[in-house]
Amino acid sequence: MPTRQETLHTLIEPAVAALGFELWGIDFSSQGKHSKLVVYIEHENGVGVDNCADVSRQVSALLDVEDPLPGQYQLEVSSPGMDRPLYSLSHFARFAGHTITLKLRAPFEGQRRFKGLLAGVEGDEVLLQFNDEEYGFPIETIEQARVVPGFDN
Repeated sequence: MPTRQETLHTLIEPAVAALGFELWGIDFSSQGKHSKLVVYIEHENGVGVDNCADVSRQVSALLDVEDPLPGQYQLEVSSPGMDRPLYSLSHFARFAGHTITLKLRAPFEGQRRFKGLLAGVEGDEVLLQFNDEEYGFPIETIEQARVVPGFDN
């Protein structure tokens, strides 16, 4: 059975693609009356405020018709930004060589949060270097991951 994220991704992706953007990912947080749906879009030439507004109008109309989410929620359309979340193996592969933070669904060696160098992807595992060692985390064990922005002097 697909997760809520997968269902929303399948529903929203064609509308985003029709406007010329890549659907980078979706975050939905349900907090009673204050639920929020964040739709991240990407484009090779960047994403501006007008782009987000166009996608927001399209996605909002689609969600009004399909009604996949119960109750009220706030819709936000955004660029993934420099500290972008990573959702798929292809995202992790694309950002190999960057520093990332990782939060696991369950503790590994007593901790859930890690920060290290993203060494790449092998099979269904994300390879992370920290504490002078390389560890492989199956993608399904990762709750959240983000790129740590680097600034050159």
